[in-house]
Amino acid sequence: MLDLSFSKPEEVVGRLCERLRTERLALQLSQADVAGRAGVGVNTVSNLEAGRNVGLENMVRVAMVLGRGKELEALFLPRLESIEDIRRYESGAKRQRVRRKSNDAPAG
Repeated sequence: MLDLSFSKPEEVVGRLCERLRTERLALQLSQADVAGRAGVGVNTVSNLEAGRNVGLENMVRVAMVLGRGKELEALFLPRLESIEDIRRYESGAKRQRVRRKSNDAPAG
């Protein structure tokens, strides 16, 4: 398990890209195999594994080909630890914007 608390975003991307490459190799797939299954070019897979020009959609496509869809589903699940959390989450799903607090009003 990675502790990302003290990592820079580019370090996190690098680690994720390394993991994708490791996973691909463990599944004995070539970059061309993954590219074909993901519907992207071989250069895209190569760049992704190297951490260059990493687009979220391409990352998701490759992760899904490697059988990591469940991990993606869990990425932004809400933390619901109390009844109040559930109520706040359900009411927040209906609102489009967060209301500005009166003390946050712009200086005019």
